[in-house]
Amino acid sequence: MSERDNAVRPTPAKRARASAADTRRHHDRCGDYETVALVLQGGGALGAYQAGVLEGLEEACIRLDWVAGISIGALNTALIAGNAPEHRVSRMRAFWETICKPAFTPPLPAPFEHLMFSVSDATRAMLTAFQAASAATQGQHGFFAPRVPAPLPWAMQAPDRVSWYDTTALKATLERFCDFDRINSGATRVSVGAVNVATGNFTYFDNTHTTLRPEHFIASGALPPGFAPVEIDGEFYWDGGVVSNTPLQQVLGAAPRRDTLVFQVDLWSARGPVPETMENVTTRVKDIQYSSRTRLVTDMLQREQRYRNLLRELLERVPKATLESDRLCRLAQDLSCSKRYNVLQLIYQQQKFERGDKDYQFGHTTMRSHWEAGLTDIRQTLGQDGWLDLPTNQTGFVTHDIHRRDV
Repeated sequence: MSERDNAVRPTPAKRARASAADTRRHHDRCGDYETVALVLQGGGALGAYQAGVLEGLEEACIRLDWVAGISIGALNTALIAGNAPEHRVSRMRAFWETICKPAFTPPLPAPFEHLMFSVSDATRAMLTAFQAASAATQGQHGFFAPRVPAPLPWAMQAPDRVSWYDTTALKATLERFCDFDRINSGATRVSVGAVNVATGNFTYFDNTHTTLRPEHFIASGALPPGFAPVEIDGEFYWDGGVVSNTPLQQVLGAAPRRDTLVFQVDLWSARGPVPETMENVTTRVKDIQYSSRTRLVTDMLQREQRYRNLLRELLERVPKATLESDRLCRLAQDLSCSKRYNVLQLIYQQQKFERGDKDYQFGHTTMRSHWEAGLTDIRQTLGQDGWLDLPTNQTGFVTHDIHRRDV
């Protein structure tokens, strides 16, 4: 190594000081908010991307007040809220390494899997297709397994058996990796979304009013017809993604309103290429369906916040005596709002080798690739100047996306 290289390369001590300075800077800016929330979309095997985002947040020592999730996002929510901050990443990694094993047969030798994954896009596609087929035929360890015998389409069965796969093993896995006393302690607010099968109504199970059990998280991920509905207090629930795959509105619409910073982690991108093959049609349909129009949600909430701010500004021009005596003015005061919202969007970007089975391709190497993508994206997001600052624009609402910096 040349003297010049030694001169420009930071020493370990300098890197540590720079990291500590970044951590203090992130902590100080997040401290301006009354709520710091993590919002996790559903997406099966793609959920390892969210684990990478978590690692980056823990690396930056960003304290989370609220975690909300749907489907695999609900399972990741349990792992986050169910562990102390210093153990979250290691427990998350252990969980993902567990469920990325085949249910019955030994996994491929790690060097062979890594080699196939790294040689070319063609070998990578072959490997991932094989692993997706394995998940479909035998299930994933500690997660789900095929029902034997398989249900007949016309045969009547109990509601909790009407599915192709059995998720009984998932309850023990969650109890192994999550402390449900911690989840219910209130240290972190927890919300997971599910759909009541009988009424079709969307429901959020929230630890501010419900004692959460493994069943609540499993219900949030019970996507039909693969997984059966989960019975909770006499009602049956399916995956929240049947109605909406993104719990962002639950967090931003909460009352009383608070200055809020949201890390929104999506696994499906609403933007993408127009399909040119039948295989790509399946992939694109899933992207559109499960992205749940997150851009539309943020645009709508931004408009609502602008109206609330405008109403507040108008009320400032009304005489105080009128404000106190006029019924409509008092109602308008309740509707007005000066709180500020900052949404940092992290959206997984599909890789060239991925196809319509990407959400049930649970290979270890692919999992690590998703994880690294999430870690890279959150590091870049946190490194953007001003992105953590409280909004100062007229609406009091901003969004940022590392993959769409020009928006």
